[in-house]
Amino acid sequence: MVRGLVTCGEISLRKPVRAAVAAVAAACAVVLIPAQSEAAEYSSALKLRGVQYDAPGRDSNSCSSGNTDEEYVTIKNYSSSVTVNLRNYVVRDAAGNRFVFSADHYLQPGDYVRLRGGNGTDSDKYNVVYRDNCNFMWNNDRDTIYLYKSSGSAADSHSYTKSGSDPDGNGYVSFHG
Repeated sequence: MVRGLVTCGEISLRKPVRAAVAAVAAACAVVLIPAQSEAAEYSSALKLRGVQYDAPGRDSNSCSSGNTDEEYVTIKNYSSSVTVNLRNYVVRDAAGNRFVFSADHYLQPGDYVRLRGGNGTDSDKYNVVYRDNCNFMWNNDRDTIYLYKSSGSAADSHSYTKSGSDPDGNGYVSFHG
């Protein structure tokens, strides 16, 4: 009978090879699944940092006097060395409303941008891009925000509920700090 030593993390078994392979494969699968899920979530330098889902004041989506520009999502470059161009990145909500970054907007390592509703002048200096749409995008009770890379693959997503995610009730939820 052939014997072998098989190691997986802190699991070390001395058994016949066939039995060891089966036991360690099962143990390794349990250990690797969370690591793979976490790696998939953080596969992008860009992440959703937070959302002001409920603009202060009474909601009004009037382009001339409304407050949709007070609703925003913050996207941050968490890389320590890579500059990312937002061109063709997509932000979407659960209902399918979407915004595509159609122009070059570079985020240096550690930098962020606020994607605001309403109309305004995009500015690298002030870290802001406007959706040029006076309708609110984020629901005040609950929603899911998706961020897609220019390749179309998922970069990040987060769900929130007013009652479960916003304990101070200020209409802002932080995701990655």
